[in-house]
Amino acid sequence: MNFELVAVFYRNFELTNFELVFYKIQNSKLKIAGAAENNSKLKTQNSKSQAQPRITQNSKLKTQNRRRSREQLKTQNSKLKIAGAAENNSKLKIQNSKLMKHIVFLTGAGMSVESGFKTFRGNDGLWENYPVDQVASHEGWLKDPTLVTNFYNMLRKKLYAAQPNEGHRLIHEMEKKYKVTVITQNVDNLHEKAGSTDVIHLHGELTKVCSSRNPDDPRYQRELTKDNCEVKPGTLAGDGSLERPFIVFFGESVPMISVAAEVAEQADIFVIIGTSLNVYPAAGLIHYVHPSVPVYLIDPEPSLGVGRENFTHFECGASEGMRRLCKIL
Repeated sequence: MNFELVAVFYRNFELTNFELVFYKIQNSKLKIAGAAENNSKLKTQNSKSQAQPRITQNSKLKTQNRRRSREQLKTQNSKLKIAGAAENNSKLKIQNSKLMKHIVFLTGAGMSVESGFKTFRGNDGLWENYPVDQVASHEGWLKDPTLVTNFYNMLRKKLYAAQPNEGHRLIHEMEKKYKVTVITQNVDNLHEKAGSTDVIHLHGELTKVCSSRNPDDPRYQRELTKDNCEVKPGTLAGDGSLERPFIVFFGESVPMISVAAEVAEQADIFVIIGTSLNVYPAAGLIHYVHPSVPVYLIDPEPSLGVGRENFTHFECGASEGMRRLCKIL
């Protein structure tokens, strides 16, 4: 055997194996490098694909926040405009109120006659065929509270059926040109039904009930509705006393008379409708009116005057008298 050839062959064989091993290693490195590169690309792609929704979501959120901010600004501006307009209107009303002349009405039972609501006290001393002292006096209430309660339940139903007459409506219309205050001896709410906004009730309000122990305590006063206008006899007020009509009975003080006197002092024009000026203390309000202020009386009954120079008497009913008054004012 030729050992030299074998050695050479062996050497060649070893070199060939070495080269094969080398190639395997190189291929393995290439595979690893390729896999790493592919993984890197995949990670990059995944990172981009994950980042894209986040960017989109963030963009949407920013857009929504901008819209909310714009809407909030619009709402705030709208509120500010409304508040500003209300404040301006309030200021204008105050200014107009100061510039307007103040006309004060003193109304009595004759004001409501045309509405079909019977006067508080007729010439015969009867009210709806009941003696006044039985149904409209403090003594009458103490003697028979059930009779008094039922009487006012009946009267209240009649009131809810009554409607303001033209005289009531014309008084309300005067508010367009004047500052108007109504001082009424009537217990009905026909002035309010006609739209009058400033009404002082001297003798109480038929639509309310109160405590018999503390009639003027607002905590125990209650407003009745058309659908629930009856009071069951024996009903108790919040303080445990019998609930009674919110009416100033004969023999009781008139708590609102001092407020009415202050208003009479402020009058630029004073108008008396449907009262004979015989019921005190309301009749004394004329003496609080400044001597220079013109006074008008609207009543069908003859009058002896009120001892004033600038006094005009319209001898007619409330509606006709108000029509005449509106023509000259």
